[in-house]
Amino acid sequence: MRNLRGVVRAFAGLVIAASSAGCILTKDLPDPALDIPGGYKAARSAKASDAPPTLDWWRAFRSTELTTLMEEAQRVNLDIAAAVARFQQADAQARIAGAALLPTLSGSGSETYSRTSGSSASGLSIGGREVVNYNASLAASYQLDFWGQNRDAAQAAEETAVASRFDREVVALTTLTAVANAYFQVLASQDRIRTAQRNIASAERVLNAIRDRFNAGTSTDLDVAQQESLVANQRALVPPLRQALDQNINALATLVSRPPESVRVTGGSLNNIAIPRVTPGLPSELLTQRPDIRRQEAQLAAATANIGSARAQFFPSIQLTGQGGYQSSALSALFQPHAAFFSLVGSATQPIFDGGRILGNFELTQAQQDELLQTYRKTVVQSFADVDNALVAIRQTTIRLRLQRDVVASSQRAFQLAEQQLRAGTADIVTVLNTQQTLFQAEDALWQAQLARLQAIISLYQALGGGWEPKVERPVNAL
Repeated sequence: MRNLRGVVRAFAGLVIAASSAGCILTKDLPDPALDIPGGYKAARSAKASDAPPTLDWWRAFRSTELTTLMEEAQRVNLDIAAAVARFQQADAQARIAGAALLPTLSGSGSETYSRTSGSSASGLSIGGREVVNYNASLAASYQLDFWGQNRDAAQAAEETAVASRFDREVVALTTLTAVANAYFQVLASQDRIRTAQRNIASAERVLNAIRDRFNAGTSTDLDVAQQESLVANQRALVPPLRQALDQNINALATLVSRPPESVRVTGGSLNNIAIPRVTPGLPSELLTQRPDIRRQEAQLAAATANIGSARAQFFPSIQLTGQGGYQSSALSALFQPHAAFFSLVGSATQPIFDGGRILGNFELTQAQQDELLQTYRKTVVQSFADVDNALVAIRQTTIRLRLQRDVVASSQRAFQLAEQQLRAGTADIVTVLNTQQTLFQAEDALWQAQLARLQAIISLYQALGGGWEPKVERPVNAL
């Protein structure tokens, strides 16, 4: 027993020493050599009222219904749920990979019964001998991770799990922006339908005036036909708008994981949506805010750890195995000191020739790391372009909206004058038709311009990575 205890202590000491010797060859992350600009090209001067997006950034639009849909999507969206399941799988894979860093221990117990033959060499019949043997033992095995192969593999799995968590954030951000876009499409469709119906009523009013002139002999049948064509054209615009309305409501139903029949969207008007002011911050801050950048960074870290694990395969693998227990032919004497036994085996295996498998695997991990490095660099560069594009879109759609409002105001005045002259009998029918068409198109374009500005704001939120964690101001006297 004393010898057995000594062997166990020695085995445990080797395990502890080996577990602290890993990762001697693991490299740091490669330098992406990125050119981080000091500011965004399209950013305007920041104002005191501007602030980075909050975690619940959708509340800045001040729509209770939109907030309800956003919060419901975060709870029940199936894409987000699938992303959560993926990072749970990655966590399990990390635990599996980390198991190689610890010894394996197994216990066994057996009872063996055997009986020898009853015959002898002289042909005489002799009673056979019955033998019963009892065995109880523990077996331990451990691979010394001296070169860091298992530790690097575990680190790669852990980084992959981190990347899966950021992938969930990417899916969540994509889902939330899809909800916002679909909801604003619903509002725009409702506004355009109301405008189309109002324009139909105006066109029918003009048609009645032209018919009165025709009955009085001051207008022609061609004038009536032209106005009837314009009325029919306005009516034909309504079904596609209703189709777009229903499709976007169904899209919202899918995003909140409910059948369309159970979803009721009240909607309203784009005029009731507040326009938030958001500052993009500095490009350097974007690297820690966008989940897709963080995901690529974690994947690059996993690939770097895989290189260390692949490199360690060139070196010998050292395996320690030990077994100890008790063995006796009598159950009552099984756990007596004289029934104890143990064995301890150490082995080393050095690859000599494997047809280039280890070298090929090492070069593969290097190429995979390089691919992820380039992908990471592209993601960062693309993120800067995304923010600039969103800022440009906000600026230009705001200008477009202001100009389109001037177009609508002028078109309304022109149509009112043309309608007055029509009733007075002094208007040219062609002028009346042109002013109607100009007004109807201008009003519809106005709603589309409002929608475009809101979509540009949403694209800025998405480009910035959604909501930002609030900055913690440290006290001046903090250590």
